[in-house]
Amino acid sequence: MTRYLLRRAGFYALAAWVALTLNFLVPRLMPGDPASVMFARFQGELDPEAIDALRETFGLTDAPLWQQYFSYLAHVAQGDFGTSVVYFPAPVSEVIGSGLMWTVFLAGIAVVLAFVIGSTLGALSAWWRGGFLDSLAPPILSFIGAFPYFWLAMAAAWLFGFELGWFPVRHAYGLDIEPGFHLAFFGSVLKHAFLPALTMVVVALGGWLLSMRNVMLGTLGEDFVNYAQARGLSKRRILVHYAARNALLPNVAGFGMALGFVLSGALLTEIVFSYPGQGYLLIQAVRGQDYPLMQGIFLTITFAVLGANWLVDLLTALLDPRTR
Repeated sequence: MTRYLLRRAGFYALAAWVALTLNFLVPRLMPGDPASVMFARFQGELDPEAIDALRETFGLTDAPLWQQYFSYLAHVAQGDFGTSVVYFPAPVSEVIGSGLMWTVFLAGIAVVLAFVIGSTLGALSAWWRGGFLDSLAPPILSFIGAFPYFWLAMAAAWLFGFELGWFPVRHAYGLDIEPGFHLAFFGSVLKHAFLPALTMVVVALGGWLLSMRNVMLGTLGEDFVNYAQARGLSKRRILVHYAARNALLPNVAGFGMALGFVLSGALLTEIVFSYPGQGYLLIQAVRGQDYPLMQGIFLTITFAVLGANWLVDLLTALLDPRTR
């Protein structure tokens, strides 16, 4: 097991280095630079000599490429991703940190809920194949899952936000509430997150359910399940410890990828609800040609995906004795 985990860790370290190198090279191969973008935005209001100061601020020098590369690695190791163009003069790490908390809260909870509920429904649908749950849940959730995120988000905002007025449809908490550790703030955060989280969970449920159900049906026909039934073990134990535990492995791998991409934010959902997460920051960075911010967000997403898959490898090793 130790050799397996070390081998996987070496692979992820190599992937992280490749991502760092590409993140360094791609902006430098593109025409223009952040300093030129900011200089053009002010439309002649800045002194032409100021562009050199801006280039220095954004870490652009005439040093050899290899020196710039090692300087870049040193800054990234310290958590310094440069200065944002759109939110100038705020550091990129500070800007990302402001949206990271909301993205982890919203998308993280939505992914975990969708995985747990969808996998549970899929296991129960396969266990009671042809029953009431198996007849209704897969087709209904698959039909709902065929709709795009943004369409359901707009429909939910229109019905529950504008028509019924049950939930707010903008921002992460009420503008009249002071952020802090008190019930009014927490209640406002939960109320603002309900609709966007609901749309994300509902859309994702069908995929988790069908995936778990299909694997579970194959697992129920395996010899070890038949042997457990022949021994007279309880149905609950066979379902949880024998069938569902083995059928869950493919879903766990998919959950790792989904959990890693949580940091990218639910882009369209965050835009519809003006939710200040990573997805909303990313679209602002693209619109403003904020290369340092885009680099920081892409690197954060990459490391999150690699880290999540490393955790999935650990979980797989615990669930599947064959890896041990």
